[in-house]
Amino acid sequence: MLQQIRDRTSGLVAGFIVALLVVPFAFFGIETFSGGGGDPVVAKVGKQKIHQSQFDNTYEQRFRQYVSLMGEGFKPEEFNKASFRKLVLDDMTQEAMLRQFADKNGYRANNAVLFDYLSRIPAFQKEGKFDTETYRSMLSRQGLQPEGFEEQIRNSIAIEQMRGGVLETAFVTDADVQQAWRLAMQDRVVEYAVFDNARYLAQASVSEEQVKARYEQKKAELMAPERIRLAYVELSQEALAKSAAPGQDVLKAIYDAEKASRFTTQEQRKASHILVNIGADKAASKKKAEGLAAQVKGGASFADVARASSDDTGSKDKGGDLGWVKRGQMPESFEKELFDLKSGEVAGPIETEFGWQLIRLDELKASVTRPLADPEVQQELVTLYQNRELQKRFQELAEKLETLAFENNASLDPVAKELGLQVQTTDWVTRGVGAGIAANPAVMQAAFLPEVLNGTENSKPISVGDSKLVVVRKAEYQPARQRPLAEVADGLREELRAEVAKTQAQADARKLLAELRAGKPLTETVAAAGAELRQPGAIKRIQQGEDPVLLQTVFKLPRPAAGKPQYSEIVLGSGNVAVLALTEVRDPTPPSAQELTQLRPRLREMQAGAEFTAYQKAIGEKVAIKIVNPPAEAPAPVE
Repeated sequence: MLQQIRDRTSGLVAGFIVALLVVPFAFFGIETFSGGGGDPVVAKVGKQKIHQSQFDNTYEQRFRQYVSLMGEGFKPEEFNKASFRKLVLDDMTQEAMLRQFADKNGYRANNAVLFDYLSRIPAFQKEGKFDTETYRSMLSRQGLQPEGFEEQIRNSIAIEQMRGGVLETAFVTDADVQQAWRLAMQDRVVEYAVFDNARYLAQASVSEEQVKARYEQKKAELMAPERIRLAYVELSQEALAKSAAPGQDVLKAIYDAEKASRFTTQEQRKASHILVNIGADKAASKKKAEGLAAQVKGGASFADVARASSDDTGSKDKGGDLGWVKRGQMPESFEKELFDLKSGEVAGPIETEFGWQLIRLDELKASVTRPLADPEVQQELVTLYQNRELQKRFQELAEKLETLAFENNASLDPVAKELGLQVQTTDWVTRGVGAGIAANPAVMQAAFLPEVLNGTENSKPISVGDSKLVVVRKAEYQPARQRPLAEVADGLREELRAEVAKTQAQADARKLLAELRAGKPLTETVAAAGAELRQPGAIKRIQQGEDPVLLQTVFKLPRPAAGKPQYSEIVLGSGNVAVLALTEVRDPTPPSAQELTQLRPRLREMQAGAEFTAYQKAIGEKVAIKIVNPPAEAPAPVE
């Protein structure tokens, strides 16, 4: 109820909620799907279509988030664009699928649930409390409207309700826990022989004919993508010089305009309440509330009545105490009564969206205004004046930048000279991959516009951050081209040599495997094969320092009979080939009651995750996902 809302608002919130505006949810995002006309359809999810433009917008948003999160660790040359595009499309189709299914099955989020959710997001809070102006300002900076954003949050909450219904009903039996313990704590004794690729690589050779044949085979893959280097000028408010402090007459005028909102603390009222849920019988609940009001007016302790009879579980144990309240923190009907009370007075019962309420004003903190002469107020006023002047100056220069860039389309030099800026140059940029300002999706999009690629125009001013604009034009351009054999021969040669080395290593490993299965002794046979014998001994499923492929294989092998190891050939994570021998399986001692208690919740979480995955699969059979056209790259430039 009311206290629960306020407790959640002031408490810690999960990390993914903190990043709500910049990081998509685990299973769904905040994008709105719309589109049509000549916009190609990328995928169909049930009755809904996902268009190319929607995919492009979402991809740009996710890419911008990724680059922001990686910071200086982002390396364009290592970024797998194709894999990232697939991940984004998968997220979009899964979101659309879950949203349709949740809606069809009646999952909803009403106004109270929505407010509770939004009020817990730190990005929307001021001084630890939900603030309407902060909320609207944050959305505006993200280019979002409250109505559309709230509708998406309702959808998200509905999906989470559906997901929670699956996750929260998962359970595990005692037998499940016992079995999980046995598997997790089991030891397996293993030895393995490693055939080092480096040894074979030193002996591997390939002919020039083989290199040429591989080049012809992979020619389509050996294309250098088109790329561009951009010349640009950057206008930043941060780089502008601050104006001098103004006179007292100016500061007083600002103070008078800002006094109520900036330099005056709001009146606060410490309140307590008693809540009676309306339930199915409104008249009966009102009669109950009136009876409680009569008890209080008859001399009964308000706190005692709240503890005994209030339906607000969050405040009843504290005698109905709601703490300090400012205007705008409670529903309008509640505040209207509270802010008309005198200290110690009780109002009600009144009807609110939460039920019938009795409200008592316990204490009052009057509004306080800091005087103009306060040194801190003076400094705030100077800073406010300088920031406004900077914003005004930046806006004037931004308008001038746009005009100059348009009127001097042949070069950035006149723009830079007129505004006192410097013409800078980016590194090479390919479609979807850039660094510095070129990592910004808007800059990347502008870079590959025909007019920029052809070198005939400057771009329009592009926002690359808070109060920061750039204008770009082509500095240098290289179209997509076939890499000649001479450019890629060394790489192809090493690729072929690695294949030859691996083939020889596998041949020797299979020979060793056959000899071991024929009964030859392990140590001597491995030595004769020129391999390295490693003997880690007893290992567990999760073993620090051991190769994951080795662990996975060892724990898939059947139990060996006495004196008859189980053998297998594998390729380790390093690329080296190995032959392993499983000689013994050791089951653990039965777990204690405490160990079982600790394991149960972790096993339940795993079970819940597996059940929701299966549930998603079942939904997919009802809400079909069809990829109509894999999302296309941005169109090629006009030559």
